[in-house]
Amino acid sequence: MLDHITSHFSDSIDAQIRAAEELPPLIGQAAELMVHSLINEGKILVCGNGSSAALAQIFSSSLLNRYERERPGLPAIALSTDTSTLTSISSDYSYHEVFSKQIRALGQPGDVLLLISASGQSSSLVQAIQSAHDRELSVIALTGMDGGNCTRLLQNEDVEIRAPAQSEPRIHELHMVILHCLCDLIDEYLFGSAE
Repeated sequence: MLDHITSHFSDSIDAQIRAAEELPPLIGQAAELMVHSLINEGKILVCGNGSSAALAQIFSSSLLNRYERERPGLPAIALSTDTSTLTSISSDYSYHEVFSKQIRALGQPGDVLLLISASGQSSSLVQAIQSAHDRELSVIALTGMDGGNCTRLLQNEDVEIRAPAQSEPRIHELHMVILHCLCDLIDEYLFGSAE
């Protein structure tokens, strides 16, 4: 049992090391895209399903409230939090449209859609990307595995940060670290080095 437990830590550490070698330039590019939007009075819309929805909420609350320092709140909306909206769209139309309808209503040119998905296969996320492009939003996709259908829809100005892992738990762990990096970089760009 102890070896089995230890293997979880070892696998996570190995994935973190691979990510640290491969992902910093992409994380930096994504942070710059978000900062550019925020400086120009844009906002960050965040979406994901299941565990990724929880990560989306953590990220948006870290922008709206605070990450590690006192600073003004930053405009971010997790599109998975309004149960009345989610259930009415699902009931009246289809779950595939739960994010795309919100993006069409709330998204403005210059905003950023941050999409979080371990597999990148969900139809609701595919439609979210299409709506984001229709509304002239840039897309940052946190993915894993082979990136899935979402990856194929990304345009040149979009950023994919693909976690170098095949296991969903490892991908979610990497996504959490990536989101923390993004929060820290946004604070650093906008408010200077923490003392």
